[in-house]
Amino acid sequence: MTTDKQPGFAPAASPHASTAITTPEDAIIASITSIPSQGENMPAYFARPEGVSDALPVVIVIQEIFGVHEHIRDLCRRLAREGYLAVAPELYFRQGDPNEFTDISTLFSELVSKVPDAQVLADLDHVANWAARNGGDPHRLLATGFCWGGRIAWLYAAHNPQLKAAVAWYGKLVGDKTLNSPKHPVDIASELNAPVLGLYGAQDGSIPQDTVETMRQALRAGNAHAEIVVYPDAGHAFNADYRPSYHEESAKDGWQRMLKWFADNTAKKS
Repeated sequence: MTTDKQPGFAPAASPHASTAITTPEDAIIASITSIPSQGENMPAYFARPEGVSDALPVVIVIQEIFGVHEHIRDLCRRLAREGYLAVAPELYFRQGDPNEFTDISTLFSELVSKVPDAQVLADLDHVANWAARNGGDPHRLLATGFCWGGRIAWLYAAHNPQLKAAVAWYGKLVGDKTLNSPKHPVDIASELNAPVLGLYGAQDGSIPQDTVETMRQALRAGNAHAEIVVYPDAGHAFNADYRPSYHEESAKDGWQRMLKWFADNTAKKS
């Protein structure tokens, strides 16, 4: 399980730490848990509103490239305060601990690239099953992901037919195909089982706008229920309030769009 420290390349002690949002735990229950998955126990963090007996809508929160650190845990707490059971699994736990790396390129080459997409998608299925047994409503299953997790959110929307909606924050859309990552979002645009909202920054040097347009075209060709919003003044990781990349206006708008997307796609049909 990752510790409370931020990754070495995005330290909490940075000059931008003052922008980091800390959500209070009053009126919610938040804790570390363990989820059985593929013969192992996967560490996870969850948060839920306190004192609610009805089954809750579930949001699987898919980590940044840095793992389940304090920012991801805080996002779970924010969702809990909105009435969700939010669960963030440690999806690298078999391969290693992202806190052991001090730069992104080494983290990617030595750890992230060794995590198979198929393993991740199966682990997320087990998270959904755990949530259904622990106060979650399996008929209101949602997912959101950030950075590395944004890409996975697109893939999961094509993987799990029980998913009701997903929101992908600045997840890569195209890329080289490998044994561990045989498909990218652009390849599964016509296979989405659930509506997906993509949130991107026009100033994101790691996700060029031509790849966003390629994804839009693939979604249109596949008649997919999806929408991509591009914030003109935002770069990559614009929701990461603990980093210099944080763009408050875009982050707040994206958060409200996400909540509406979830609500619209879990509303009971009359």
